[in-house]
Amino acid sequence: MKIKRIETFTKKQLSIVRVTTEDGMQGYGQIAPYHANISALVLHQQAAQHALGADANDIAAVAEKIIREEHKFPGSYICRAAGGIDTALWDLLGKREDKSVAELLGGTVKEIAVYGSSMKRNISPQAEAERIMRLQAERGIEAFKIRIANNFGNDVDVYPGRSEEVVRAVRSAIGDKGLLFVDANSGYTPQKAIETGKMLEQYGVTHFEEPCPYMELEWTKQVADKLDIPVTGGEQDTDLAQFRRMIHMRAVDIVQPDICYAGGLSRALEVARMAEAVQMICMPHAANLSMVTVFTMHMASAIPNAGAYMEYTIEEDNWTKDLFREPLHVADGKVQVPSGPGWGVTVNPKWLEQADYQVSEK
Repeated sequence: MKIKRIETFTKKQLSIVRVTTEDGMQGYGQIAPYHANISALVLHQQAAQHALGADANDIAAVAEKIIREEHKFPGSYICRAAGGIDTALWDLLGKREDKSVAELLGGTVKEIAVYGSSMKRNISPQAEAERIMRLQAERGIEAFKIRIANNFGNDVDVYPGRSEEVVRAVRSAIGDKGLLFVDANSGYTPQKAIETGKMLEQYGVTHFEEPCPYMELEWTKQVADKLDIPVTGGEQDTDLAQFRRMIHMRAVDIVQPDICYAGGLSRALEVARMAEAVQMICMPHAANLSMVTVFTMHMASAIPNAGAYMEYTIEEDNWTKDLFREPLHVADGKVQVPSGPGWGVTVNPKWLEQADYQVSEK
């Protein structure tokens, strides 16, 4: 069945994609959040021409064609646009076959354990520890990720000593049995990252994310080789060749593709397969409560090398409220994969009505 129409519904932070085939069936996907209005323009101006008229069931080929044909414009915006179309096609296929995406992938609809992911650096260590301890009690979450260093900080902390202060405070709050992850967001040079990693090991941290600028794979490998704590990364990357290099050189111990950044579920699955081939864990990145978390739930429930926990933000994300009718809910440290066909969620018609509308059609 051929793709007939591609529509976007955009508010600056977020853009929902709807794909319609010749028989009138529709699927919903999403462009990666943040500056989504630019990504939507790229979708209609550059990506749609390569998807319209294509076989809607040959999903991986659609994204690859977009990225191949737009090879003079590699990177984030093309991949974000392609990802919006790709994720809508997965939803459409699930509806056509009356299966969830998880089931299409050979997985099952189930509950998934989550780690509570903090997005804040502008929070005191004590306040961070208090809210995490409260969530541990209220929602039964047993693993949490906090922010250390400074985003692309080049060895500069938010203020001197904050990284160890927040690690110490949160470790004390969640106790020895709680799992503690940290994310440096490209904050360190190798020497400082290794020094910090040794400190983290003393507090029982079990996940050290993006210690060095993400494009510096050799730097990250230096850190991974020197530490016992698993080093993770990959959320920012869009190029499958870069993922292949990252995985085969063992720059990271755990790879973290973002479905929306990487160009859709099809390409994120390819990263997971690369990792599986070398017995590496794949823990996809999902930093907000837009549809990317729903996509990630389906993927994590199906791939054989998924991590024990899936990322789930602990922030309010007011800009994602009322996006879909079936709100996600964490209880006993787990979240339920939606069970309906496709992604199993319904985009709120009112949200669509209030968004900026664009359409490309054959």
